[in-house]
Amino acid sequence: MTHSPPSRLYPYRRSPDQDAREARRHPVVVAGAGPVGLAAALDLGLKGVPVVVLDDREGPGAGSRAICFSKRSLEIAGRLGCGRPLLDRGVRWKLGKVFHGEHLVFSFDLLAEDGHRCPAFINLQQPEFEAVLVERLRETGAADLRGGHRVDSVAAAEDRVVIGVATPEGPYTLEADWLIGCDGAASPLRGMLGLGFRGRVFEDNFLIADVRMKHDIATERRFWFAPPFRSGSSALLHRQPDDIWRVDFQIGWDIDRREELKERNIRARIDPMLGADADYDIVWSSIYTFRCCRMDSFRHGRVLFAGDAAHQVSPFGARGANSGLQDADNLGWKLDLVMRGTAPERLLDSYSEERICAADENILNSTRTCDFITPRTRTSRIFRDAVLDLARDHAFARPLVNSGRLSLPATYDGLSLNGPDDLAGGPSRSRVGSACPDAPLGEGYLLDRLGGEFTILAIDTRAPERLVERGIAARGLVLEAAADASGALAERYLGTAASAVYLIRPDQHVAARWERFGDAAMREAIRTATARE
Repeated sequence: MTHSPPSRLYPYRRSPDQDAREARRHPVVVAGAGPVGLAAALDLGLKGVPVVVLDDREGPGAGSRAICFSKRSLEIAGRLGCGRPLLDRGVRWKLGKVFHGEHLVFSFDLLAEDGHRCPAFINLQQPEFEAVLVERLRETGAADLRGGHRVDSVAAAEDRVVIGVATPEGPYTLEADWLIGCDGAASPLRGMLGLGFRGRVFEDNFLIADVRMKHDIATERRFWFAPPFRSGSSALLHRQPDDIWRVDFQIGWDIDRREELKERNIRARIDPMLGADADYDIVWSSIYTFRCCRMDSFRHGRVLFAGDAAHQVSPFGARGANSGLQDADNLGWKLDLVMRGTAPERLLDSYSEERICAADENILNSTRTCDFITPRTRTSRIFRDAVLDLARDHAFARPLVNSGRLSLPATYDGLSLNGPDDLAGGPSRSRVGSACPDAPLGEGYLLDRLGGEFTILAIDTRAPERLVERGIAARGLVLEAAADASGALAERYLGTAASAVYLIRPDQHVAARWERFGDAAMREAIRTATARE
């Protein structure tokens, strides 16, 4: 049971590289055209970096796979020029409910405040997400996307990477200054280089299925511990576009996968959940196992890894694809500056440092989720069930309930690119290392004004229109807090301070902040943020 064969959005075409007498060299090659690879190619291409994307498929794969895309991913997509079509196509949601048996334990709101362009989450099938990125690549000409071109071998040298490519018309070789591995959890590229993962595999399996049906269930995340319909030890329900619903069932470790994936057995689990009279079609199904693991380093010379190729977490919490898109967001501007010669190569080491910090946070959260959903001992199960019983009536127990801590952008606390945090009374949410929170600005929003370059954000104080430090240009953006009648800008960036100056990185993370602008301090912060200090 699968969706109809994926459309050939980028069918195989012969490349001039296949007819070249010698291997042609490209600045950047991306292996894999999933969401992360496409986002990385689009980001670099929009910066003027020539990119070749190699993918063994000819279009998005079958099945919805990742479906929950977070506010931060949508903000990144907005910077890349494809946020609007994603918002138009996706199902917006922010509410979640947790049940124990037939009882509602509690509900939560993932974005209770106003003043953000993007919702907390959209649900959109991964192939649809990929199709939007492909459309944007074609519209801009940002990359050479080659379907049916599979990376078959890799040899990394000090000054280049030599790549063997297999095609329906035979093999060829090309070279790259830099190779970005976005080829998924199995990552053939990782295997070719003899690189492994470290982490844990959890002894439980989850059956997931997409079903097409008409239903009036509210658009919210619903999670059951010990569901009353007894279709699994836990269950999850999400709405997707086009009358598609995602269901997840926890089905245990010692199973026969082939039997579980037979339609009659899938229906035997879905029918009690939806009701015996429910009219639905199963359009895709799969079984997955929790894995929480990562590479020791995301940079290996001129080969950089991102997304599932670099790290894996459980699907509960929607941290996989969303974290991968943040990888691409972090890597793009750094690689661009290194290739332009305005930053040293060690800036790329900070990519690994910062995104490993994010991966470890995701792994910690996912591990805790796995341990709560799949207790390994009788004592752990007694504790979990006691927490669930208490949470129905007592607020103190609810933070202990863990059905998946949903994806949030990483904050790079205390890492090497951070400048000073000298804003007394400044809000914690916009501290150094954090992703900038959005805020309304008249007819628009702050993140739209920040764009994708170094920005000096000044609120209720002065700043230069432009500052250049060792080839790095920072654009000034001067705002008045009073211009935002809602007070969100002041709340999110001033706190109790009378004024504020922020240095914002191209990935819209805070690099440094002060109460007033100082030329020497700003220049030093720019050098620190680009690994020159």
